Amino acid sequence: MSIHCKAGRSLDTRSGCRGRPAASKKMARRRGVAPVLAAALVVAALAATATSVRAIGVCYGVIGSGLPSKSDVVQLYKSHGIGNMRFYFADQDVLKALRGSGIGLALDVGNENLRDLAANPASAASWVKDNVQAYYPDVNIRYIVVGNEVDGAASVLQAMQNVHDALTSANLASSIKVSTAVKMDVLDDNSSPPSNGVFRDPSVMSPIVQFLAGNGAPLLANVYPYFAYKDSQGIDLNYALFEPSSTTVVDTNGLTYTNLFDAMVDAIHAALDKVGGGGVDVVVSESGWPSADGRGASVENARTYNQNLINHAGKGTPRKPGPMEVYVFAMFNEDKKDGDPTEKKFGLFNGPDKTPVYPINFA
Repeated sequence: MSIHCKAGRSLDTRSGCRGRPAASKKMARRRGVAPVLAAALVVAALAATATSVRAIGVCYGVIGSGLPSKSDVVQLYKSHGIGNMRFYFADQDVLKALRGSGIGLALDVGNENLRDLAANPASAASWVKDNVQAYYPDVNIRYIVVGNEVDGAASVLQAMQNVHDALTSANLASSIKVSTAVKMDVLDDNSSPPSNGVFRDPSVMSPIVQFLAGNGAPLLANVYPYFAYKDSQGIDLNYALFEPSSTTVVDTNGLTYTNLFDAMVDAIHAALDKVGGGGVDVVVSESGWPSADGRGASVENARTYNQNLINHAGKGTPRKPGPMEVYVFAMFNEDKKDGDPTEKKFGLFNGPDKTPVYPINFA
């Protein structure tokens, strides 16, 4: 691999370019940021499904004060031309507000329900009846997300299977796909350059990938170049922002990477290939940049990253060119979230008055 690092420092596969130690940061609670894999990539994932056109969504989190009503939020999505939503649990008010909106929905079951859904097929059938059959097709449910950034839990696959079986019984399995959302440290630390991407624990991920392949479902990945940049002095800010940069990564397979997002996503593609999942698409189920309270966190950098991400979604990655499906994190700043203050500042809009934190175009 050929890579240009700051000040001529050499590449370290864990912390980027050698010269300064990578900062030791507490892993984000929801995004679970993994160690930096290299100046060329690092952990957090979110990428693409090959469709005829790009698909842009926004994650709708509600751990904030003074947020608008669910119906007002749905109208906000529509007024800005946001075609897809990810929501993190089955909320009846959200589902009711989405009726007839045409907005595509990635609906999480909630991590707290995984064990019950895995142990009891009847619970999965009841969940599908109450939260899917009661609303579909008036609500355009596209994915059921079984587990968000769950570490090596055997219950994930069984819960996925039980939810899929319930959808099959309801004659909905061909329309609504079951998947799970992973974070970037699902990959081994030595996953740079991207073609070296390999799952950290194939015994966990391989059966999940085979399930996805067998059912025509994508893998969902939460991809955050921000946290890679934040935790490593060796990553150029512009490389993380999709801006012109002195950093260029040339993979051993001849592919060239000019931004960190593509390197991270293609490392996941490579890992999928190695467990027989070359035909499994990657949907970037979260990606974003905070506007305050962290290294590199500013309104201008957040606007630059998110606008460039939206624009880039139509191009794909060097390994998988073509339109991508990407969900920007997040709709609102969430001041009630735990953890690092940066976690609270990923919002595109201010909660109380729905005004944009910064200008952004979803077209």
